[in-house]
Amino acid sequence: MNEKIIRVAVAGAGGRMGGRIIALASESSEFKVIGAFEASGHPVIGRDAGIVAGCGEIKVVITSDCTRSLEGADVLIDFTSPSATIEHIQIALQHNVPMVIGTTGLEKDGEKIIEQASKKIPIIAAPNMSVGVNLLFRIAPLIAETLGEDYDIEIIEAHHNKKKDAPSGTAMKLLDLVSSAAGIEKENSVFGRKGLDAKRKPREIGVHAVRAGDIVGEHTVIFATTGERIEVTHRASSRDTFALGALRAAKFLIGKPAGKYSMADVLFKKDN
Repeated sequence: MNEKIIRVAVAGAGGRMGGRIIALASESSEFKVIGAFEASGHPVIGRDAGIVAGCGEIKVVITSDCTRSLEGADVLIDFTSPSATIEHIQIALQHNVPMVIGTTGLEKDGEKIIEQASKKIPIIAAPNMSVGVNLLFRIAPLIAETLGEDYDIEIIEAHHNKKKDAPSGTAMKLLDLVSSAAGIEKENSVFGRKGLDAKRKPREIGVHAVRAGDIVGEHTVIFATTGERIEVTHRASSRDTFALGALRAAKFLIGKPAGKYSMADVLFKKDN
């Protein structure tokens, strides 16, 4: 007997990620998109979500009403903006709907709200949902810990020219991981360098953002010392890798108790 089809609501249905999530969910036998919504005034409101996503009519009209979109949903997938995500969390709590959150740029207050909400509903909040990047999250701190303070660490990320936040959430997660593993205070981080006295200081980590063209997402961590360097790079060539990760996370949450889960739980735990 087939498992129950997972009914998905998608926030940010008119965005790049929202569209790919809708398309891939609609093409899957495991999922059914039953709700799709966007910010009030968005030009896609009133249109069929499948047509907007480029996968054909799915008879789900994009609305600005989050509450209506969540009716009957098993899970909400949200790749929007920090302020919108916080609003959606409150509505998901009212309806007891689990959430997959891929929104980046959340401040500490937003992270705190997610933490509190996870006491009542299961939530996965991750800056990046690809398998490769989450493997990078495991590898980079191991390298940092092994090499120690004799190696300089630099993080470089590149995205398309319409991405709003910088550095990316993935770069900031890498910074957290490698600074902790290397025993370097994160406060010593330098975000870009400029000027006549930009010489690298001891025990600092540089973080640099590139915004150009239609780059989907690239992240490189450089470990360099006299005579050698190690570079670990992840390049995404399609948003589908993130959308598929989000759907995998959505499937993982079904039936889970309230709590804050990670993509490592989804991807690397053998009992999933």
